Amino acid sequence: MAHPQMFDDDDPVLARVREICLALPQASVKISHGRPAFFTKKVFTYYGGSIKVDGEWLSHDQSIMVLPDPDDAEALRQDPRAWVPGYLGPYGWLGIDIDLDADWDEVAELVTASYLLTAPAAARHELQQR
Repeated sequence: MAHPQMFDDDDPVLARVREICLALPQASVKISHGRPAFFTKKVFTYYGGSIKVDGEWLSHDQSIMVLPDPDDAEALRQDPRAWVPGYLGPYGWLGIDIDLDADWDEVAELVTASYLLTAPAAARHELQQR
């Protein structure tokens, strides 16, 4: 069963996230479960996500879901913008709410950290050579 599209192609926040993600070596995008998923061999960033609150799914449409660097994960969990996504949270993933006023350098750092944890060695090497 196909999932309905849960994002707006014209979302300017998604455009910025797409630019950051697709600038990384060997990165591509696919739609997974109705949301953009940026990947090499494995997904390193999702745009948008949800969390179950009191039995209801609460959507975080303008957010990124990333696998944080283990050294930064605990501090990120304390950030008021952070949330533990359904399904991926038990595997260490975190959601971070963002908007057009986001610190885009920070967003790029979060995306890059997730990329470095999931990308193949050749892609990581290519990034380090830049």
